[in-house]
Amino acid sequence: MVTTHPTGSPARTGASDVIDEVSRILEGVFQEVARTRDRCEQLAAPADAEDRDLTTADFAALPELLRQQLASGRDLISGVGFIAEPGLLGDVPVWLDWWQNAPDGSFRPLQLDLDPNTSAYSDYTHWEWFTVPRATGGRAVSGPYVDYLCSDEYSLTLALPVYSAGRFIGVAAADVYLRHFENAVMPALQQLPGPACLVNTRGRVVASTDPRHLAGSLLKDPPLGETRSSAAAPAPGGPGPSLLSCGEIPLHLVTGHA
Repeated sequence: MVTTHPTGSPARTGASDVIDEVSRILEGVFQEVARTRDRCEQLAAPADAEDRDLTTADFAALPELLRQQLASGRDLISGVGFIAEPGLLGDVPVWLDWWQNAPDGSFRPLQLDLDPNTSAYSDYTHWEWFTVPRATGGRAVSGPYVDYLCSDEYSLTLALPVYSAGRFIGVAAADVYLRHFENAVMPALQQLPGPACLVNTRGRVVASTDPRHLAGSLLKDPPLGETRSSAAAPAPGGPGPSLLSCGEIPLHLVTGHA
């Protein structure tokens, strides 16, 4: 929020305000991902209670929720769904139920070749948004990257693991086009007194007001892996760049970078 001095001139938004805005935006997306996760766990529960294999039929009610989520999150969420652990289902080797916005304003299911025996097989198990939740049991924010599976758009993917009866059964996830995320956070970034970037934990720029570091480029310094607190951390030996962790969101705000 931009406050006003008694003179009427707008006060500059502080770095903490930018962090709050980034957290507000992406936590809203994570809330929708959590709704998908919870629904998947509900749908899987009867099969586990009956001690039988899950099948695609057990998730037949899921698309109703996914279409609702796309309709309510149209300004930010471009795709949402559940991606199953290979070997989970008794009727298919791999499977996903993913819906995305169509150019005409409707919603459509993603159609991929999921036959491991074909050359066009879309193997999703190596993507960070799948491997991180599976390995850590925690959330993931992957990107920015060109989403060749779904849209060929520069995107962020937010994901959570899904469990049933204590076992990992897949991930729930949502896509956010990078251009939509930039539009959402840029007003707050532009209120800072100097150029600033939002970067992921690998130093990839997610949004920027610095023309030297455009979205998608790699910011090699400073060492982001060492910054875990919510306090600004100036670079050693001088005024250099400062970092601010986005808390539970795995992004950092970088200011003062040359």
